[in-house]
Amino acid sequence: MRLLLDTHVLLWWLANDPSLNGASKAAIADPASVVFVSAATAWEIAIKQALGKLEAPSDLERQIELNRFEPLSISVAHAYSAGTLPRHHDDPFDRMLVAQASAEGLTIVTRDPRLGPYGVSTLAA
Repeated sequence: MRLLLDTHVLLWWLANDPSLNGASKAAIADPASVVFVSAATAWEIAIKQALGKLEAPSDLERQIELNRFEPLSISVAHAYSAGTLPRHHDDPFDRMLVAQASAEGLTIVTRDPRLGPYGVSTLAA
């Protein structure tokens, strides 16, 4: 599978949090899976850390590397697509994940039901 981790899923994975269900854990851990982390996720984490709203690893880039996740940059096409999506969801970070998943053929691992109306493939976390 080609997976794109939503922010909460990445944080649950890194913390070995029991909130992440077994099917998602298995898909992420599967050596045949290619797991991506968007630059938008790192940006969201950094903003929330700076505001004191989130505890997360201070070495996020290293944690992504250690877990053999692939960083996914934001392209102009991704940004334009995110900006033109229907207003099912107003969170700009989640809209970017939808745009990236759609453009790159990825399945978003998430617990957010508001991504479904966009028609992207999701795996319930």
